[in-house]
Amino acid sequence: MAGEITRDPLPRARGREPAGTELTRALARAERAKKFKAVALIAPLFVFLVISFIGPIGALLLKSFVDTELAPILPHVTKEIARWDGRQLPDEVTYAALIDDIRSASAAGTLARAATRLNYDISGFRTLLFSTARNLPETATGSARDTLQAINDKWGDVETWGAIARAAGPTTSLFMLAAVDLRRDAAGAIHSAPKDEAIFVRVLGRTLSIAAGVTLLCLVLGYPLAYALVQAPARIANILLVFVLLPFWTSLLVRTSAWIVLLQREGVVNSALASAGLIQSPLPLMFNRFAVFIAMTHVLLPFMVLPLYAIMKTIPPVHTRAALSLGATPAVAFWRVYAPQTLPGAGAGVLMVFIQALGYFITPALVGGPDDQMLSYFVSFYATKTINWGMAGALSLLLIAATLLLYYLYDRLVGIDRIRMG
Repeated sequence: MAGEITRDPLPRARGREPAGTELTRALARAERAKKFKAVALIAPLFVFLVISFIGPIGALLLKSFVDTELAPILPHVTKEIARWDGRQLPDEVTYAALIDDIRSASAAGTLARAATRLNYDISGFRTLLFSTARNLPETATGSARDTLQAINDKWGDVETWGAIARAAGPTTSLFMLAAVDLRRDAAGAIHSAPKDEAIFVRVLGRTLSIAAGVTLLCLVLGYPLAYALVQAPARIANILLVFVLLPFWTSLLVRTSAWIVLLQREGVVNSALASAGLIQSPLPLMFNRFAVFIAMTHVLLPFMVLPLYAIMKTIPPVHTRAALSLGATPAVAFWRVYAPQTLPGAGAGVLMVFIQALGYFITPALVGGPDDQMLSYFVSFYATKTINWGMAGALSLLLIAATLLLYYLYDRLVGIDRIRMG
């Protein structure tokens, strides 16, 4: 009708928020409060881990390629040698800078630190530096080059100056190359280390082989033990499970010491065999690879049994019975039906045992011989005996790289299996 005001059948109030907005905001505030409380609860633990674990390990690993120790002690020569090509002997200015730095460092009492760092690169550099400091004349009587070479002819060797150049910082490849038995010459070319110094690749191979052998032993022993735990009545299975977990309740040092008592020359095993008339002289059961395998397998066996046991408990027995009812033999039913379902547990056990075996130190050090020490032994040696943090960090990085590579390969294999099963 004319003159009437037309109204919208669904009026909307301008400036008013949609229904439920206030409730949404309240829920968001409550969610933020929950997240804040969760972060506040874990923050002390995170800070503790950073300060006591991540920080120190990170600082050690940085030492493997960050080198700032020499430059503050010998500032002039490290600055001058930066323009050296490494092919001919440095110029007179560099020789003079070294003399000034040696005098200053000797007066300040810091020459020992510089000598220790240079000795990591070339054995005998510490003696060279101190003898030079003692024999430097009070006043220069000739060129700096002639003065140093008159004290020791090694100052006329290009490789002597190459060690100073490699230590000038702020970064270095010395330790990482040494960890894989390589070294860089004065000109910067990379070569294999001398045979009497090339040990770390061999030690890494030994570490991998021992870890693989222990893992295989744990799998061979752990698989039937986990299967027996699953098949046994509940009361017996619980007792057996206690025996599997028993090593966790005993110190690693105590467990290793027990094997020393058992395997030593006059130990329990040799005494029992001799009493039974089976041997005429004690068997060499200690300080060899055999003792390392036995002791490490005993310590790491639960880490194989428990993942297998957890997987086997979830496998319905009806699967095997169905295969038997369809005409399969017990062996075929086990290998074709039951065993494939346990592969995730076996893979997890292998991964846990192998990674832990890679880093073992106490057990091989106590029951193994000189040729049975693993890479972690040398990390400890450089960190505590020679205080060569750079070498300790480089070997640690090598061990971490091997562990990450193993985990990557495991993840790829598991991923491929999942795709095939899907």
